[in-house]
Amino acid sequence: MYSEELKNKWHDDPKNWKLGIFYFNIEDKRLVISKRLKLFGWTLNLANPLSYIIMIALGVVIFYLKQHHIKTNYPTG
Repeated sequence: MYSEELKNKWHDDPKNWKLGIFYFNIEDKRLVISKRLKLFGWTLNLANPLSYIIMIALGVVIFYLKQHHIKTNYPTG
């Protein structure tokens, strides 16, 4: 495993952030890391192939739910 110091160095290195928002570091094997501003949550390491599988699966689920949503008829009173 990598030391916290090395992980923090990778996280803080601007070269690992594409367009300032996409984390891409081949050396870092973590799938999920905190965003540059930790207040804003988490992001995927786009250098990890599993991140693309997760994004595709999420897209399929969203597409499926959009196509098969239940229409409800609420009274308009």
